[in-house]
Amino acid sequence: MFPIRRRLLVFVRVSIFALLAVRAAPLAAENWPQWRGPGGDGVSGEDELPIAWAEGYGIGWKCRLPEWGNSTPVVWDDAIFLTSHVDDERLVLLRIDKATGHIVWTRQVGTGRTPRAGVLRKTSETRRHQEFHDSHNLATPSPVTDGRLVVVHFGNGDLATYDFDGGQLWHRNLQQDHGDYTIWWGHGNSPVLHGNLVISVCMQDSCHDLPGNVSPSYLVAHDKQTGRQVWKTMRMTEATREHCDAYTTPIFRQAGDRVEMIVMGAHVLDAYDPAAGNRLWYLPGLVGNRLIPNPVAAHGMIYATQGMRGPLVAVKPGGDGQRSRDDILWKFDQGTSDSPSPVVWGEHLYFVTNNGIARCLDAQTGHLQWKERLKGEYRASPVAAEGRVYFLNMEGLTTVVSASARFDRLTENQLDDQTIASPAVSDGRIFIRGRKVLYCLRK
Repeated sequence: MFPIRRRLLVFVRVSIFALLAVRAAPLAAENWPQWRGPGGDGVSGEDELPIAWAEGYGIGWKCRLPEWGNSTPVVWDDAIFLTSHVDDERLVLLRIDKATGHIVWTRQVGTGRTPRAGVLRKTSETRRHQEFHDSHNLATPSPVTDGRLVVVHFGNGDLATYDFDGGQLWHRNLQQDHGDYTIWWGHGNSPVLHGNLVISVCMQDSCHDLPGNVSPSYLVAHDKQTGRQVWKTMRMTEATREHCDAYTTPIFRQAGDRVEMIVMGAHVLDAYDPAAGNRLWYLPGLVGNRLIPNPVAAHGMIYATQGMRGPLVAVKPGGDGQRSRDDILWKFDQGTSDSPSPVVWGEHLYFVTNNGIARCLDAQTGHLQWKERLKGEYRASPVAAEGRVYFLNMEGLTTVVSASARFDRLTENQLDDQTIASPAVSDGRIFIRGRKVLYCLRK
């Protein structure tokens, strides 16, 4: 019996040591490979994130950027990538070292000028070509990476792929391939990756009420290694004029044994097979003018804003083909966001309006839990991590609140820059892209 008891004691000691070693080991750093992070929903699984900082405090480094752009930085291991539109002429991709903030290399992807909207009232002629709002330029779409390649897209249609050493694999222009962009206030949709595909979406004014050709809305996929077009799917809806416009980026949802790519805009929420491009199901009639906030998938539901401060709906889809209004579980229409996307943490959904009214809803029922005014104007989408929600306004102020059913303002943190890009999170750090500087914030 004694040898057995001794072997058992050794086994227990080794097991306890192994368990303690695992618990003592740091968690692997989470990458932030695309706009709104790993899940495309603004949620980070990181811990030990900072909650307090200011100029001169809590800043790991600052990287002076060639001005300017609103694309979110994407992070993979020690590499940070972001784009910029320099002097309204050069379209560039930067690689920045995550540890030091030094620019490793810069590559010019193309050239282009930002056509500005002279007046807010569109004419038949101006509707045929995109014009940009003053708040952004050609460097609004965010890059996306799989850890080996990084894909960039600019508002002039340039789409290109680079390796991590800065070598270009391919380049093409979507306006040249598929016609001029007709989105009213400037193309801003970011590309996404699925398997070996780069998928881009264009939702824009159809101009079908004007003489001449119709301007198509579409989804298109390219081989990420070669740039070869793999599939293209038209996405024409009953929306008209500016109601056709959407600045959203596709998200992915696991539905049973299949992956669905969710797209929201032009009064329609629908799902596609990302491998082949065929539409799986669609829910029409979500009227709300042009759309900026991205949908979010959580709790088996899709939370989508109908556009331009329209209602926020929770949709529980299933099956194929046209869905009915019965799939809408709840609707909230007491003040919604025009630009920032919502974020879900636990059982609650959080969002902030452009003018700073933050709200918390019960994610299952849509019931309002709290409503509070935050300082400033907002365009960036909030980030949730460690039971907290980070709201970044346009003047460098981040308000951190508890992610709970009771409003609890934890800190207010001011940086000296204009901030429209949404934050990124990786390796215990928060990266905030200003107009002039990329900040690395650490505890």
